[in-house]
Amino acid sequence: MVVVGDVATDVVAVLAGEPAPGSDRPATIRTRGGGAGANVAVHLAALGVPVLLAGCVGDDAAGTALAGELAAAGVRTALRSVAGAATGTVVSLVEPGGQRSMLADRGANLALRAGDVPAPPPGGHLHLSGYTLLDERPRAAGLAALAAARAAGCTVSVDPASTGPLAASGVDRWLADTAGADLLLPNADEARLLTGCADAAAAARALAGRHAAVAVTLGADGALWASGGTLVHRPAHPAEVVDTTGAGDAFTAGLLAAWLTGADPVAALDAGLARAAAVVGRPGAR
Repeated sequence: MVVVGDVATDVVAVLAGEPAPGSDRPATIRTRGGGAGANVAVHLAALGVPVLLAGCVGDDAAGTALAGELAAAGVRTALRSVAGAATGTVVSLVEPGGQRSMLADRGANLALRAGDVPAPPPGGHLHLSGYTLLDERPRAAGLAALAAARAAGCTVSVDPASTGPLAASGVDRWLADTAGADLLLPNADEARLLTGCADAAAAARALAGRHAAVAVTLGADGALWASGGTLVHRPAHPAEVVDTTGAGDAFTAGLLAAWLTGADPVAALDAGLARAAAVVGRPGAR
């Protein structure tokens, strides 16, 4: 499998109480590897799926460290070091109960070019992080990766990434860019934004009219699968939530690892939800 997406350093601050503007608040702060593309690749490797991650890092210590961390996790990489650019950084502020806000500096990820993405093997699978399509600079690389995958007869999955950048980039353009994807992986808010439907199930059905299959994450309410006339719901797996950072990436990897080996929608959703439940019980995306 080829994964195309961001590689970043995550700075995760788990607050001991509510934010205190203008004052101090104790927090547990940890720095670890992140980035939506890298997160999916690491989870896939942990599940035994051979994976190649294509992306960009800066020519700095952070980029070198992240490349080493990915290799140690069993991920093959095609990472270009971008001269003069900083490796991407995401600061995640985690409030009591696990909800988080993210501050993103995508850095070298915005320099991704079509030539940075290896041609996928015939009959393989491409997973494209939607962030790649949400900025004009890396968008051409994302479109080239999608075209190459289709030409090679690969299956394709895409996640919409985040409602804010998605709305700013334009829903219609994003839907047109991803029209040939076999599997779309939005969360409920992204599914509503992409369709205009207030109900997540209705949004899933609407998206399944444009894509072969759709898996919609619902947070604590589990996930939905829609394809053709089929709509399947599975409940979330029990978990004590510490940090929801990366839960969607973990779900994506778990579902893909099962779906690509022939699992039915119920089994695929359960595999994704199990991986997500394991991640939300600890700080960080992996």
